[in-house]
Amino acid sequence: MRDTSNTSNTRTAAKRASSRSSRLSIVLALSASALLSVLGPAHAAPARDPLPVDIPDYQAALEAVKSTAVRDAVCRFLRTPLPTGAAGTDGPVQTIPEMAEPCQGLPTFTIKDPLALNEITPGFVAGTARPLPTEAIKLTQLVSSLSTTVNGRTATVMLAPTQGGGWHLAAVRDGDSDASYAGMAAVGTLVFTEPQIRGWYQLKLNTVEPLNDHARQGLNGQASVSLADYQQLVKARYADKLPGSEYDTNGYSSGSGTQRDADGTPASTPLLAGGFGAALALAGGAFVLRRRRRAHTG
Repeated sequence: MRDTSNTSNTRTAAKRASSRSSRLSIVLALSASALLSVLGPAHAAPARDPLPVDIPDYQAALEAVKSTAVRDAVCRFLRTPLPTGAAGTDGPVQTIPEMAEPCQGLPTFTIKDPLALNEITPGFVAGTARPLPTEAIKLTQLVSSLSTTVNGRTATVMLAPTQGGGWHLAAVRDGDSDASYAGMAAVGTLVFTEPQIRGWYQLKLNTVEPLNDHARQGLNGQASVSLADYQQLVKARYADKLPGSEYDTNGYSSGSGTQRDADGTPASTPLLAGGFGAALALAGGAFVLRRRRRAHTG
């Protein structure tokens, strides 16, 4: 005769275990749901980690590049023929006329979200700052490119920090290379420029890697160097070209001094020097289009 009591006890134990398992699953599910509700969207994992150099007042920067005033400035820039000038010299300064509807008749475009434009710091170049990312690199401006070419041209909107907070239009520049390189920043890396030679680099922890030919030349052809070794390279190149030096007062400095107008008076907003691109500058409250002087390395 079969022992039905043992079979019954086994079945009862199994039911109890199943019941406990179900209750545990429910509790875990409710706990996870409650945790997500507490954390909310603000604590969800971002699509990408923030850059080591934070962008302050980023909402103000977004509002600036989406504003009608900035869009009109871009349209005026795109409607004005680029000035001509010999390489390495200043071309003629053109005043851009006022237009009632500067964007009328132009192809539809949008201005992308702004990106950080980081540069090496004067202290890092002088050797007074330590070769650490927080002391070697600083945020100087924001750059935004266009969503598409307009009549065969591209442009970059450059924002400068406003005293007291926020951002304002500093210039509209021909081309989109600045925004393209700035957009190469990925999780755990920092992209920065050495504007004097138009070199773009990527910093991974404490290693500097070139992103373009100018940067490769700046590293003497090396595939990578330590941040400390890179500091020695730029110190040798620019230690005698810092603000107040003859190099700076002659207008070759990148971002350390102010862009000067044709009569020698400082413009209201500094521009990045280097390359041959034309820029729509805010000089004395008026838009002027100039082909910028090529930056030299010595």
